[in-house]
Amino acid sequence: MQACRAHPAPSKPLSVNSKPPPASPEQTAPSDFERSLAELEAIVEKLEQGDLSLDESLRHFERGVQLTRVCQSALKQAEQKVEILLRKSGAPDQFEAAPFAAEDNERDS
Repeated sequence: MQACRAHPAPSKPLSVNSKPPPASPEQTAPSDFERSLAELEAIVEKLEQGDLSLDESLRHFERGVQLTRVCQSALKQAEQKVEILLRKSGAPDQFEAAPFAAEDNERDS
């Protein structure tokens, strides 16, 4: 019979996945939104040209959906921060959240 030897516990837990943990919403840089939006615009332009194969189009479309979700999440976080800041300003009744309409933006231009 062999004697069991106790091995010292590793100082850090071993990880199978060497990727860093995902950043929390607070750690996500604002430039991530701009980068995602720029990439999304480039994808739309490629798809509109119609020169891609069906497989390439589907791959680009899937990436576009991912980027859209990233952008929507970033915008939602920004909206929540604005609402918090307005509440902290002591005058929440003076401001009211309203849905954005594309027509409003076009009229202002």
